[in-house]
Amino acid sequence: MTDGDTTLAQQATSIVDRNNVKVRGSTGQAVLFAHGFGCDQEMWRFVAPAFEVDHQIVLYDLTGFGKSDVSAYDFNTYSDLSVHADDIIALCNELNLENVVLVGHSVSATIAVLAANAAPEKFDRLVLLSPSPCFLKIGDYDGGFEEDAIEGLIEAMEANYLGWSEQTAPMIAGQPPDGQAAQDLTKSFCQTDPTIAKHFGRQTFLADNRDDMTRLTIPCLIVQCENDPIAPVSVGNWMHDNMPTSTLERVPVTGHCPHMTNPNLTIDAIRRYLDASTG
Repeated sequence: MTDGDTTLAQQATSIVDRNNVKVRGSTGQAVLFAHGFGCDQEMWRFVAPAFEVDHQIVLYDLTGFGKSDVSAYDFNTYSDLSVHADDIIALCNELNLENVVLVGHSVSATIAVLAANAAPEKFDRLVLLSPSPCFLKIGDYDGGFEEDAIEGLIEAMEANYLGWSEQTAPMIAGQPPDGQAAQDLTKSFCQTDPTIAKHFGRQTFLADNRDDMTRLTIPCLIVQCENDPIAPVSVGNWMHDNMPTSTLERVPVTGHCPHMTNPNLTIDAIRRYLDASTG
């Protein structure tokens, strides 16, 4: 074994353990699920099993979240969303995954695009669930928020993360606080290391990855919720208009987390896209 092979073997062991990688399902085409801000792979529990019969399902926790090795979240290293994209590529390399369907929710939809742009040979298609390349209103682009509103959101998160989580999670879920998805999201937010959440939150809410979207060459499905307080319809329209390889499907869901609040609609949208692409 060469030194390069040794390094790869060590890296393979570390990333599978570090990011709590789980592989299950058939030996078919791999579908890799990437969760959103403050969440973990458990948020896919209502969707991922529907694809196990004919796909290999790969679940993981972003570095710093869920049951990943929190100590691996170096604040200097993870100063940009592209590093999380590098993790996806490394995961694919180490599990020998090719022709992957990459499903990303919210900020991980952006991370998915960054990964596909960096290593297009690894991916077959992307599914971008409730995506937003930029949350700000800039010129003719309507990302949903004025800059002072985003700064206020971040300041509230940094001042009192637990209080912010309890107030914001139900809004993001599109449910009252006693709704199941709202409770799941609140619990997940509150279990996240506050320092990491604040650091990653700044990257998430202040990012502008519109140019990265326009460079995507991999076919993608944009799943847009009709009443999303985080990523309004204008964002989905902009993405579809500026991403030549995109398909847009609007689903009648309130909130930002259709995989949690209406998993059957989400499964159907993904399945239609996969079936149409292979038909």
